[in-house]
Amino acid sequence: MSDDEAVSRSVRRGRGGEGIDGSQGIDGIEPIGLRGKRVVVTGSSQGIGRAVAMRLAREGARVVVNASGLGVGGREAAARGLAELVETLEAEGAEAAGFVGSVSEEEEAAGLIELAVSRFGGLDGLVNCAGIGEPAASSIRRIQTGDWRRVLDVHLDGTFLCCRHAVPHLVAAGGGAIVNTSSHAFLGVYGGTAYAAAKGATNSLTRALAADLRSEGVRCNAICPGAKTRLSSGPEYEAKIADLEARGVLNEELAQGSLNAPPAEGCASLYAFLLSDAARAITGEVFSAAGPYVGIFPRPEERMLAYAQSASGVWEIEALAAALTGKLAPAAAAPRSALPSASPSASPSASPRESGS
Repeated sequence: MSDDEAVSRSVRRGRGGEGIDGSQGIDGIEPIGLRGKRVVVTGSSQGIGRAVAMRLAREGARVVVNASGLGVGGREAAARGLAELVETLEAEGAEAAGFVGSVSEEEEAAGLIELAVSRFGGLDGLVNCAGIGEPAASSIRRIQTGDWRRVLDVHLDGTFLCCRHAVPHLVAAGGGAIVNTSSHAFLGVYGGTAYAAAKGATNSLTRALAADLRSEGVRCNAICPGAKTRLSSGPEYEAKIADLEARGVLNEELAQGSLNAPPAEGCASLYAFLLSDAARAITGEVFSAAGPYVGIFPRPEERMLAYAQSASGVWEIEALAAALTGKLAPAAAAPRSALPSASPSASPSASPRESGS
């Protein structure tokens, strides 16, 4: 599954004119099977969420799109934007509906899921893409508690709430798929505080849900996308990347890649694949996607460093220091990117309004 070519071939159209959901498949790869799937995509008014919704519509899925209504122009502007998006999706031949409401509010998260169920008769998939950025120049010394809470409310609580209300319907449908949006920021090498913490927690939640729901046929995976969006572009974002590079937090390769990320459309195929029947054996994984590149993060593994030989089993501090000396690497420089031509987007700094991550 970590093979780039296998994944990219899985999301192309079949031979002989068959669609991606056709019965024929590609060289023994299971047919994708997205036609008719009922999917909610949060934070889909723009950015990655919009690109995912468009890709799903083109493959015949039925889609509910979402905007928070917290941006410029409020709920009215959001409703107009979603109406235009729904028209665009319908022009692709898809059934679609729009819902205005913040996923960080339980009543609105529940209403979003219920719209899909009432409109389409059930639910087969959920994509959590809603997100906001940290304030400009955010750090542990600068971020305000309210800003910290707001970032976690949207990225972590919003993901949790939508999953919570979606899961009973996915189970009732005989199984389904959840795809959460994470970020390379969880590695801790892009600065910030709340955004990195929220994405690290999203990865843990993803793996916990995968274990919890496996027996009920519900899969859960996460994607760390590298894409140019509203949250990863503009003067404030560029200044943040320059500051991180100047402080040695980012090396030149990661800094340049973060400033020159590929379009959001490059990530959409992996989201679609993970929602599809062809990915039915894949759960509990954290992927990376940026343009032509697809990667996977190995699951963390514990390894023993030392074992106390004393009768009490309690380490003396001096003995522990001696045992660990030379076994732990010094503070490392910024890691090199695995991406061949485009690096992941850094932890964004943006105004506090939800949008596709």
